[in-house]
Amino acid sequence: MEQRISLITLGVDDVPRARAFYEKLGWTAANSTEDDVAFFQCPGMIFAVWDRAKLAEDSGLPLSDGGAGGVSTPAINFASDAEVDAALAEAEQAGARIARSGAPTFWGGYSGVFVDPDGHAWEIAHNPHWTIGPDGSTRL
Repeated sequence: MEQRISLITLGVDDVPRARAFYEKLGWTAANSTEDDVAFFQCPGMIFAVWDRAKLAEDSGLPLSDGGAGGVSTPAINFASDAEVDAALAEAEQAGARIARSGAPTFWGGYSGVFVDPDGHAWEIAHNPHWTIGPDGSTRL
């Protein structure tokens, strides 16, 4: 199997609300609001939000196990600490809860965490050991 990720889908309780949240962050959905899923083209991959129960069923997972899958934390990496703080502020303004404000990390970087309206934790980070390309792609 090739070492790559093409799509990450988060299970949500309300697709229109989730879509609106990510659009408030400045993201642009690539499909119609009439669809029961929202797709966002990102550098090198696609991000989606879909009904939590439908995702659980499609994945063959019982919804009683905390939703469609285990604990995961998507992350967005930036080129500086200041960009991390700005992104956290933007997320809070869009309706996210800040679970951890931006601060230095044990691994030598800087990060914070916001929680979206469906309870998904997102790490916002600056890792000085990684390179952020002009298109936002992250390289080890």
